[in-house]
Amino acid sequence: MVKISLRPPENPPDRLSRRFNDLFGVTAHIAGTQRVSHSGQRLEAASRYAANLLAEWVTDGSILGVAWGTTTSAIAAHLGQSHVQDVTVVQLNGAAGPRTTGTGTSAPLLSTMARAFNAELYPFPTPAFFDLEETRTLLWKESSVRRILAVRSAVDLAVFSVGAFHGPVLSQVYTEGHFTQAALRSLNENRVVGDICTVFIREDGSYADIDVNRRASGPTPSDLARIPRRLCVVSGRHKVRGIVGALRSGAVTDLVIDDLTAKVVLDHLEPPGPTANV
Repeated sequence: MVKISLRPPENPPDRLSRRFNDLFGVTAHIAGTQRVSHSGQRLEAASRYAANLLAEWVTDGSILGVAWGTTTSAIAAHLGQSHVQDVTVVQLNGAAGPRTTGTGTSAPLLSTMARAFNAELYPFPTPAFFDLEETRTLLWKESSVRRILAVRSAVDLAVFSVGAFHGPVLSQVYTEGHFTQAALRSLNENRVVGDICTVFIREDGSYADIDVNRRASGPTPSDLARIPRRLCVVSGRHKVRGIVGALRSGAVTDLVIDDLTAKVVLDHLEPPGPTANV
């Protein structure tokens, strides 16, 4: 007697997710898109997927840490009203810069997140980058700032993205006057490929010896690694090297990424071999 069974082919997103887990030990959530989708549509797909995950993961008593930026603002726009209680939303990194207070960028995002989860909001009213490392050291000793840092250190779920220097959807770190052209050139010379929570990283995941990071207000990858769940949401082939750096830094437990960007990241890491002549 012969038994015949039919099984559908493996879903491509499942293969992509498993490969990210094999390479980096993260859980990858692949947002499906149309093959002809442009960068804005892919960002929408990833941010909508991430909003659905947050709606599931934020429960009574959660402390949600949020890094401001283009992607997290898109996520907030997709959040519906939740019925959870005793939730706290805290800003992970400062936003003020030489030409802006940063409130126009961070305040709408944080307010939307807090309303969606009926949460108490803790803004972080500091510069994204201090002029002097000594200034940050002194400010971190102030009781009002220590209060925010204490909440930040208790975060159990963080959401952030990867900033990029170039591309169709730039990180707000690079569009709001935080850096001069000379400073950006210096970052390039230091092989910086992007940032997470306004902390700059190289493709190998290193960051500790990059001078500007000693003046940054955001948590480092090692700070993030103490948080039980860290959701990184990314889209765009221009962020590929930054994505690799973020994953190698240990800052990420969960990755939301659109299917095209996921394939480009894996091709960057494992270029396809030459096609054999038949």
